[in-house]
Amino acid sequence: MSEAGQELVHLVWGKKAGPRGLADTIFCRWAQALEFISDVYGSLSDLFSNPLEVESYDFHLERKVGFVFSDSESTALEQFEGGPCAVIAPVQGIENIKNEIEDATEPLIDPVYGHGSQSLINLLLTGHAVSNVWDGDRECSGMKLLGIHKQATVGFLTLMESLRYCKVGSYLKSPKFPIWILGSETHLTVFFAKDMALVAPEAPSEQARRVFQTYDPEDNGFIPDTLLEDVMKALDLVSDPEYVNLMKTKLDPEGLGIILLGPFLQEFFPEQDSRVSESFTVYHYNGLKQSNYNEKVMYVEGTAVVMGFEEPMLQTDDTPVKRCLQTKWPYIELLWTTDRSPSLN
Repeated sequence: MSEAGQELVHLVWGKKAGPRGLADTIFCRWAQALEFISDVYGSLSDLFSNPLEVESYDFHLERKVGFVFSDSESTALEQFEGGPCAVIAPVQGIENIKNEIEDATEPLIDPVYGHGSQSLINLLLTGHAVSNVWDGDRECSGMKLLGIHKQATVGFLTLMESLRYCKVGSYLKSPKFPIWILGSETHLTVFFAKDMALVAPEAPSEQARRVFQTYDPEDNGFIPDTLLEDVMKALDLVSDPEYVNLMKTKLDPEGLGIILLGPFLQEFFPEQDSRVSESFTVYHYNGLKQSNYNEKVMYVEGTAVVMGFEEPMLQTDDTPVKRCLQTKWPYIELLWTTDRSPSLN
């Protein structure tokens, strides 16, 4: 194998995969879909031979590696084991990847348990291996933390946000197409719809919220009043010093030195109607046989109802799928056509 190929293997799997090397099952789990597409390295099918031996690795790919189409759903791919569920964005070289990962000594895929890192998920979705899911870069104690810099083609939502471990930014929450990868603690599945209104161009109020939050890296819901002028400039609002001081007084009448997000949006972007449809057909896909009803891999169809407020009489269930989707649509309700709600795991 070439030096570049070895470097790629080490980046993905790490230099040491344990005393016995990387388990065949873990490699096969990811190799079923993991293709790094670039001008330099080509695909894994070009990079890896059979068997593959690199230092402590000894990959014997004697069994079939890849996806097959489900017998129960002609266009649904069936996964042999847990692993990637989707598709890959262009990747532009190993050095760029190393510069984007916060800790380049950590492999993209855990060689013991086979868990993919957030850097790997971002790499597959956006082509950039940044470790965070928020919009833009942030400063923390003098350290620059890289985030997502543009709207993704396919989105990402995670159950971890509902548990308050992270907060996904709008570039991943509002992709170009109504397709979202849903992340649980152990698995990735796909949620999608055909209604393009779900990913309509960003409304001015949504842009304002996103820009405001870039100046609020700790997600406190407010910024120091000293940053109000910067936010207004970023949004192309009138930012003359006299007008900014007037707005400070109006938005912070008690003189606390902070500007709250809510009053800011109400002042500059009042009463903007949501562009999201109130009801739309949705689909969920989980490629693991054991996670599907009767172990038949099929798309699960349902109807989503999005309201602007909580209505206890219309609450349907409290499943991980719903909690994951509520990070984007707080008051979403789901009615599935099957007796059992689809699984995130």
